[in-house]
Amino acid sequence: MCGIALIVSGVRIDVSCLFLDSTCPPHKTEDLVFSVDDLKAALRRRGPDSLGSKKVNLQFNISGQKNISTFIEDDEALELGADIEKLHIVLSGNKCDCVSLDNGLSCSLYNAGVRSPSAELHFIGATLQLRGINPLVQPLVDSHENILVYNGEIFGGIHIASDYNDAEFLMQALAKCGSRDSIPDLLSMIKGPWAIIYWQDSSRTLWFGRDAFGRRSLLVHWPTEDDPTFMLSSVSPLSPIENKINHEASNGTGYLSYWEELPCGIYSVHVEASNSNRGLIGEVRRHEYTNSTLKELIKWERTSIEPKPEDLRTSQYESSRMQHNVHSTLLEAAACETGPNQFSLPAHSLLKTLKESVFRRTSLYTIYQATISDVGQEGYVPVAVLFSGGLDSMILAALLDQCLDPCYEIDLLNVSFDGQSAPDRLSGKAGLEELRRVAPSRRWRLVEVDAELSDLAFETSHVMSLIEPANTYMDLNIGIALWLAARGDGWVSDGNSDGNDNNLARIKYKSKARILLVGSGADEQCAGYGRHRTSYRRGSWLELDKEMKLDIQRIWKRNLGRDDRCIADNGKEARFPFLDEDVMRILLNFPLWEVTNLDQPSGIGDKKILRKVAQLLGLHEAAVLPKRAIQFGSRIARESNRKNFGSNRAANQASAGSVMIHSKSNLS
Repeated sequence: MCGIALIVSGVRIDVSCLFLDSTCPPHKTEDLVFSVDDLKAALRRRGPDSLGSKKVNLQFNISGQKNISTFIEDDEALELGADIEKLHIVLSGNKCDCVSLDNGLSCSLYNAGVRSPSAELHFIGATLQLRGINPLVQPLVDSHENILVYNGEIFGGIHIASDYNDAEFLMQALAKCGSRDSIPDLLSMIKGPWAIIYWQDSSRTLWFGRDAFGRRSLLVHWPTEDDPTFMLSSVSPLSPIENKINHEASNGTGYLSYWEELPCGIYSVHVEASNSNRGLIGEVRRHEYTNSTLKELIKWERTSIEPKPEDLRTSQYESSRMQHNVHSTLLEAAACETGPNQFSLPAHSLLKTLKESVFRRTSLYTIYQATISDVGQEGYVPVAVLFSGGLDSMILAALLDQCLDPCYEIDLLNVSFDGQSAPDRLSGKAGLEELRRVAPSRRWRLVEVDAELSDLAFETSHVMSLIEPANTYMDLNIGIALWLAARGDGWVSDGNSDGNDNNLARIKYKSKARILLVGSGADEQCAGYGRHRTSYRRGSWLELDKEMKLDIQRIWKRNLGRDDRCIADNGKEARFPFLDEDVMRILLNFPLWEVTNLDQPSGIGDKKILRKVAQLLGLHEAAVLPKRAIQFGSRIARESNRKNFGSNRAANQASAGSVMIHSKSNLS
């Protein structure tokens, strides 16, 4: 995993074609001022293993022809005053100045009297290396002067050798792409999360984008009339002036954020010389994903939506038969070798596919071997689970046990804002006991992360920058809970008895796992939210299907970018087994009534197919737990409501979850 960024100055970039079907691009955004070092520091928290940067200078030939020359320079050799150089770009004619707001000095990107007009592309990459055998520093530059910063994992679609790093392999594959169409073809083949920024020097084309579901964050600042800078970044750095949440747009409806979530897709900017003033120009083009299977997932059009009466009777009969024969089906699921009859039921098929998904994300060949060598196998925890003890996290923990070598311990990260009384803490402890019964040979470690919202003033301000451009109390509450849980700094019981841990002393512990399994995507695909039940009551199966489709198609904007930024800020990589392409495809292909049945009560009909999977894994207690979101299960929402609205009742009356945060006084 990496933190990646690009700063483009000196190129007039036209984005109008991206807004043909909507409003015009914004004319004004909030005024953020931050240094290159601020940006690097934010990225370095995501990628603590290495940090690098390259600058690509584009110039006209001195002859005045329309040819463009490329010069690549190591940023370290140029950045003598980077700590004061502000990213406040002012375009004046053909001259692009970087103005220092600290001391009044300015440094021109070129001297108009000596050089021809130029532009600059500043690539930054910070790496958390999780794959390969050799250390890697991004940006990568090949012999053709192509440059790549890549934040992603290749779990399938393209064969990659076990000793290769993803970015290293992708750089070689991209170098073989000749035409413009071949790059979208290559990226569309990748199974797994990714965000990319790539300069193809031969065609003078900048490529950037993110995977179809937005599993890796990539923010964009589109050029505006007031600020022509084009920027991409995995995360927004902290602003020294800290004024962004006090900014109000002139229409009074709230500010337009400096950053936007880059919509999922593949984009290109071909840089060429202007016919008018010898400046450099480029137009942003959006390219479609070309993989047919991926396009079907993006459309999310289910074939079988409305059941016939006999379909429901058959489904209920199979569910009842599975519950009465759980021991025999467990043996079948454990075998899972061959034979179609063993997986005739949808739950069996899903269990098999989910296990493969977890294995792809946790097998040790995907973990940078130098990390294991430095730490040593004894006591090394390669993977942790974001753990509430609920249905989704229990399934992931049980499958992780089946996929990970028994010599490794597994950390279960559980966050609470109400000590031992929070619902997630109670279910987490109950879940730990059930996992010990199912997998007694595994050493499980419940990491209890305790927090008091009143003591988190600095952390709250920091998380505000991570959830940017989101700015509601719900986003903030979720972001704080995720950030604290991912940090893994908490308490563990002093012992690993099979009895009650409540009587054991607790000792401080900080998880060093660099991979974190997260259950995102399960609720969207299996009807786990309350709004799904509301839609079903309003319009039965068809309305439910529409709501679930909407959830999948907006998950990149509502959830995944925010979650990735909050988790990755701790130098951890979030991996989402439920959002594996094969898992998504099999869930989409099932009839909707096999996935959920909202005529049945909460804890039974919602996420019905996952409850069957839990039973197949022997997780009978977890299989009947109701859905509980992290902000409620950890009780941060209750504490936030009391702090910012006076009481839970007042917060509910104000619809606190969707209220935007306008004043930083609310955070202190």
